[in-house]
Amino acid sequence: MIRTAAPADVPVIHAMVRDLAEYEKALHEVRATEDHLREALFGERPAAYAHIAEDGEGRVVGFALWFLNFSTWRGVHGIYLEDLYVRPEARGGGHGKALLRELARICVERGYERLEWSVLDWNTPSINFYKSLGAVPQDEWTVYRLTDEALARLGRP
Repeated sequence: MIRTAAPADVPVIHAMVRDLAEYEKALHEVRATEDHLREALFGERPAAYAHIAEDGEGRVVGFALWFLNFSTWRGVHGIYLEDLYVRPEARGGGHGKALLRELARICVERGYERLEWSVLDWNTPSINFYKSLGAVPQDEWTVYRLTDEALARLGRP
């Protein structure tokens, strides 16, 4: 079952964010707290959205956290999937596909023309899964990022 996340889901979402970061060998980079997520998802001006995957017994087994992006070339919004995670013991049960199907449904319903995400180049199981759904890698694009001191330095007046 896929459902929209509720404020009560914040602790389990936070735990799964940490699980995902550990899997991606980057747990040391996680600074987000439950309060950060609560504000981003359910604050006065939500900046992100989340969906929850539950198993047949109502246990939370995965989540998708996403936000709107915009294509100047297409002239419409799209969805950028920041995180998709299914707990290891629940993988292979269709939860990841169901989460992506729900985001695709939202795109179609709202007239959004893109559903995009990034995947680590060493994450072969995920890459194969995404390709099986018809996703196409955007090899001609390279992601750049400013953080920490480089961001502060550029942002200073």
